Amino acid sequence: MNKIMKIASLMVIAGAMMTFTSCKKEASPTTGWTYNDDKNGGFEVYPFREQETGPGLVLIEGGTFTMGQVEEDVLREWDNVARTVTISSFYMDECEVSNLDYQEYLHWLERVYIPNDLKIVVDNAEPDENVWRNQLGFAEKSVEYYFRHPAYRDYPVVGVSWLQAINYAAWRTDRVNEKILVDMGIIEYMPDIGPEDYFSTDPYLTYEGYAGNTDKQLQYISSGESRQVRMEDGILLPKYRLPTEAEWEFAAYGLIGNTLNERVLERRVYPWNGQYVRTNDKKYTGDFVANIRRGRGDYMGLAGNLNDAADITAPVRSYWPNDYGLYNMAGNVAEWVMDVYRANSHNDVSEFNPFRGNYYMTKQLLEDGTVAERDSIGKIPQVPVSDFKNDRRRNYRQADNINYLDGDWASLYDLGAWIPEGQNPNSEATDRMYRKEAAAVTNAVYSLVGDHARVIKGGSWKDVAWWMSPGQRRYLDEDESTDYIGFRCAMDRLGAPASSRGRKRR
Repeated sequence: MNKIMKIASLMVIAGAMMTFTSCKKEASPTTGWTYNDDKNGGFEVYPFREQETGPGLVLIEGGTFTMGQVEEDVLREWDNVARTVTISSFYMDECEVSNLDYQEYLHWLERVYIPNDLKIVVDNAEPDENVWRNQLGFAEKSVEYYFRHPAYRDYPVVGVSWLQAINYAAWRTDRVNEKILVDMGIIEYMPDIGPEDYFSTDPYLTYEGYAGNTDKQLQYISSGESRQVRMEDGILLPKYRLPTEAEWEFAAYGLIGNTLNERVLERRVYPWNGQYVRTNDKKYTGDFVANIRRGRGDYMGLAGNLNDAADITAPVRSYWPNDYGLYNMAGNVAEWVMDVYRANSHNDVSEFNPFRGNYYMTKQLLEDGTVAERDSIGKIPQVPVSDFKNDRRRNYRQADNINYLDGDWASLYDLGAWIPEGQNPNSEATDRMYRKEAAAVTNAVYSLVGDHARVIKGGSWKDVAWWMSPGQRRYLDEDESTDYIGFRCAMDRLGAPASSRGRKRR
């Protein structure tokens, strides 16, 4: 949906919301009482059709697919055993996050935090431009110019850790929702803001009295008093986030264009049909369909006939998109996903929306039951879920479920191992299971697997074709970055899994 159409649709919704009291009131099918009627309490039900598509996103209609290995496991890691799973519909970025996108993010951080003596926030968000350096290769061109020079503004950002990508997604959520409310006239745009008063979705929904409210705010039916937008109004979008490993893999295959009457005509090895990395399009016969390393020492082909026309990365809208309309799901840069890495995850995780990495948090409450104030950088303080009712739950019992069935105390190979007082039993158990002895220990054994190792999906400009298969998986610690890893964002799809514009009536 283009900008003009979106603003128009928002204004239509706003108009309907402001005038719905004059229309015929809908009655509850269960009680008979009318909605939006101040005479019977003013229970409010606002008009809603379906979720709008956020900027940069494409709807990925979900379904069932075989997740995991489709090629020979040449590394003999056995960490992607094939398994049938189902994925809910969701949204994903059409392209990888570009240098220009990330520069916009840094500019906003500089505007908010540097005048308030919090430059550390900006420093922590800066990509590591030195990831390009090679001890036996010359890469200063990329170090000095790749992120800053306009020649590379449409290229994927690299040198960004998993933690930095998570923070970018949270910032993007706030900026998109802020613009929705500004366009509707519900809040006023405030250019000069600080860490304690910038618009953030969670604080806006939590606290009353947002400073940017205007006289066009919504009103309570019963009292006529102004109020802020609530989640029940259906105006604000869900959070931008990283995709899960299963979502990323499902979206990469793009099987929506490869099925007939619920039959997958050909199980894809790559995000396209066939076993080759060149197109069979007659107009472009022989052209590469992804940015990869063709072979030892061959990153771009011969002068005058470059095979993928890219020495390192390529612009984020290069090559052909897959059947969902997603660019560079095989090649260019590998991408961070949400999951914590475990070799046996495919055997352990749920068949529906599989994911490893749940750590349930909730807003910190004060003694009087109110939510704690925003911290020094504008976030609501979060604490692990510790409800006394959890011991009666059947679906979970604790906040930390990252290492459930693989690294937690219950799955430890030596249940008699002693846990020192004051240490987290789960993290200690993970270290014991994966043998992370201290450096001073003789014959120490180390493992990169742990609660902070995150999954990486897809091939990159440095990889051979084997890594382009969406089923392949790698991992890296969440606070590290490289010159070949980038990311793209995702968003939950709320309500019906298919758009009303293309959904069949049942």
